[in-house]
Amino acid sequence: MAIVNKPSDKPSLIQYPSAFPIKVMGLKVDGLVAAMTEIARQFDPDFDVGSLELRDSKGGKYLGLTLTITATSRAQLDRLYQTLSSHPMVKVVL
Repeated sequence: MAIVNKPSDKPSLIQYPSAFPIKVMGLKVDGLVAAMTEIARQFDPDFDVGSLELRDSKGGKYLGLTLTITATSRAQLDRLYQTLSSHPMVKVVL
């Protein structure tokens, strides 16, 4: 089950554009990193794969990724969270 941050009507506290880290966790399987990189590039064409941070879970079953994208709007972030959360390889998005 993926965790989804629901959009609200409150004004954003983020100043745009800004570097915005998004944490994703999924099963450690072939293709996870490539899939998450592709999604990041859909929302930030200039996404720097060199900024991608990877962490194995203690038991090695899961892989945590931090994708730092350039956030340009709240709508962009909402769509990105929804896309990541609905991906079958993703367990959690923070």
